[in-house]
Formats: sequence, C-alpha cells, structure tokens
Amino acid sequence: MRVLAWLGSLRLVVAVLTAVSALQIGLVTLGNITDYGTNYAFVQHVFAMDTTFRSPNVMWRAVTDPTLVTIGYVLIIGWEALTTLVLSAGLVAWLRGSRLGRSLSSLGWLMQAMLFGGGFIAIGGEWFEMWQSSKWNGLAAAFQNITIASVGLILVHLSGSRSPRTDARLD
Repeated sequence: MRVLAWLGSLRLVVAVLTAVSALQIGLVTLGNITDYGTNYAFVQHVFAMDTTFRSPNVMWRAVTDPTLVTIGYVLIIGWEALTTLVLSAGLVAWLRGSRLGRSLSSLGWLMQAMLFGGGFIAIGGEWFEMWQSSKWNGLAAAFQNITIASVGLILVHLSGSRSPRTDARLD
C-alpha cells in the first residue's frame, strides 16, 4: 500500500513533471544550438517584423542589426540552458528527497514562464507583432510552454498549502 500511495503522491507527480519539463526545454536548447541557422532565421524575422502588416505606426520597433539579433538569440539560448540546468537540479533534488526540489522546480518553471510568456508572447507577440506573421509566428509553441510551466507552478505551490499530516506532502 505504501508503494501505491507513493505512486499516486503529489511528490511523484511534481518530480515527473519536473523531469518532463527539463527534458523538453533541454531539447529546445539542443535544437537551438545544433540547428542554429534555422532558429536564428526565426528570431531575425520576428525582430525585423518583415512578415507583419508593416504598419508605419509600429515599424519603428523593428530590429535589423545582425549584432543585436545575435545577442538576443544567444541570450534566449543561454536562458533556455540555465532553465534546463535548474529543472534538472530540481529533479535530482526530488530523487534525493531534498526539500530543494520544490524550490528548484518552482524556479525552473518560473524561468520557463518568463521566457515564453514574457519573451515570446509579450515581447515577440506584441512588441514585434509576431501574431501578424503567417510564417514566423511562434505564439502556439510559446503558449504550450507557458501552459506546462504554469501547471508545474500550480502543483508545486498547491503542495505547500497541504496539511502537515498528509502523507503525500512535498516537504
């Protein structure tokens, strides 16, 4: 019965979601590094706003300087890599039974939400009008990522409000 209780516990659910999230964002990072040119083109077109409606009222926001585009892209990749490391450390902490698992998973999902919600949805989608592009529109993928991060954040923070007498609590 203890095994069944553990298999159905919130602790295991959050640990598995941490593992899945670390794997997913790690693969995103790997893809951005190994297929640098394709993904650089995506960032370049979003920054340049060259496939939007090209309204003169917003085109002043466009960034076409290759150095600035490269800096932006490298910062994205670096943030993804750091998020992968934090979530992976969170998984290791969960597996070791450490209280750090909760904090590291929470931080990793917050970082993921910041990148995909703040970076891609807010800045890419709205500032650079990415929603107007039929070819270079990453809003669906960004929404997918912020949803995963949000579910993780909700679960890990709900676990903190559980009764101390609950067997499946996370701390």
